[in-house]
Amino acid sequence: MKYVLVTGGVVSGLGKGVTASSIGVVLKACGLRITSIKIDPYLNTDAGTMSPFEHGEVFVLDDGGEVDLDLGNYERFLDIKLTRDNNITTGKIYQSVINKEREGEYLGKTVQVVPHITNAIQDWIERVAMVPVDGQEGPADVCVIELGGTIGDIESMPFIEALGQFSYRVGAGNFCLVHVSLVPVLNVVGEQKTKPTQHSVRGLRGLGLTPNMLACRSTKELEENVKEKLSQFCHVPVLKLSFSTTDNVYVQLIALVDNEFFWLQAANIFTLYDVSNIWHIPLLLR
Repeated sequence: MKYVLVTGGVVSGLGKGVTASSIGVVLKACGLRITSIKIDPYLNTDAGTMSPFEHGEVFVLDDGGEVDLDLGNYERFLDIKLTRDNNITTGKIYQSVINKEREGEYLGKTVQVVPHITNAIQDWIERVAMVPVDGQEGPADVCVIELGGTIGDIESMPFIEALGQFSYRVGAGNFCLVHVSLVPVLNVVGEQKTKPTQHSVRGLRGLGLTPNMLACRSTKELEENVKEKLSQFCHVPVLKLSFSTTDNVYVQLIALVDNEFFWLQAANIFTLYDVSNIWHIPLLLR
């Protein structure tokens, strides 16, 4: 099982849910089977009692689960059927741990955030990721996990710690972190500012998670010098790779070029600029 974690920084409401859904669409188009998990750090056990004016759409799943609006995006984008367990909340995790403590499952040990809460989060993710949601048998190939809230929020700290441990638990080759961050443009100057994203990534790294990719939200596409600056200060590479036309893996690409060697831009830093319709986001990612 491969895991893709989507986090958000600087401000809330950047579109992490649409980004996670769109990543799933691109992976599904490559022939992979996808499942999704949404982590909400709030203490509510579900979104059913929360005001849609404050929180947004309350989406009702086939099993009656009242969940966050992002699970509605997952189902609509990926054509899958999720369950209430695909939505993890702080309330659900603490409730399950307290129930186990009351039943004596911890054998009298002191129950703590680390390791009991963090282990419960990791176990929940692994268990739910193995449940098929596309009508086929067997587990999916990739699980896209979205961490709600903004990096630095106190309520998301146990999840950050758990996911940092989880990245080592599953191995580096099975875990990819995509950080969605804001690159604002000051109208007076007309310049794309990287400092908010720099601070966000620095905070994320300080908590034990290092992003593999940056999905930068901006009003327009990032300029190349801005990407290079982000790469330098956020330690996220923007690579140029050279491939030989004798490499069979790239036969289809080679058919499009005449030269013996060609350059392929590997965009670890990409722009999700404002579009008129969220269904355009998978096209930007492609």
